[in-house]
Amino acid sequence: MFTIENGWLVEAEQQVSPHFTPREATQDISLLVVHNISLPPGKFGGGYITDLFMGRLDKNADPFFEEIYQLQVSAHCLIRRDGHVIQYVSFNDKAWHAGVSNFEGRERCNDFSIGIELEGTDSIAYTDSQYQKLVSLVQKLQESYPLIGHNNIVGHCDIAPGRKTDPGESFDWQRFKSMLNNCKQPSTNHI
Repeated sequence: MFTIENGWLVEAEQQVSPHFTPREATQDISLLVVHNISLPPGKFGGGYITDLFMGRLDKNADPFFEEIYQLQVSAHCLIRRDGHVIQYVSFNDKAWHAGVSNFEGRERCNDFSIGIELEGTDSIAYTDSQYQKLVSLVQKLQESYPLIGHNNIVGHCDIAPGRKTDPGESFDWQRFKSMLNNCKQPSTNHI
C-alpha cells in the first residue's frame, strides 16, 4: 500500500529529476500512461534509466547512449523488474514522458497525465512484482486523482500511435485490469 504526500510516494525511492514543468492545475489530472524502458535496450538492472531521467547519462557507457544522452525526458515513476519503485517527479508536476501525444482529442498529454515506466521491453514478459506494484500504485493514484478512471489508463502506444509501441504486446492488459478490478484498498487521501 502506498501513501501520497504532496504528490510524492512516501514509500518509494526518490530521485528528483530536473526534467519536469509545474502543473497549472492538479485537479485536471485525468490520464495514466504506461510505458516501458530498458537501458541499454533489452538489458535490465543498473542505474542507466535513472541517469537518463536525471540528465546525467554517460554517452560513452554504451554505443546506444550516444543517440539519447542529451534527451530531456522523465517519468513520474519507474517500477523495476523486482517491483522496486523510484519516483522522479511529483504527481502534482508534469513529467516529460509523453512527447507529441493525443488522448480523445486532447493534445499535450503531459499536461494532464501521470507517466509510469515499467522496466521492460515490448517483447519480454513483465514480472509478477511489477504487476502487483503497478496495481497498488494505480489504486492509490485513482484515490488521490479521481479523474483517472479505468478507461483513462492507456499505453504510450495509444496516445502516440505510429511513433511509440510501448508497453508492447508483452504487457497483459487483461491481467492488469482484472487485478485492478479485484483489489480494494481503504481510503486515505494525502495529496
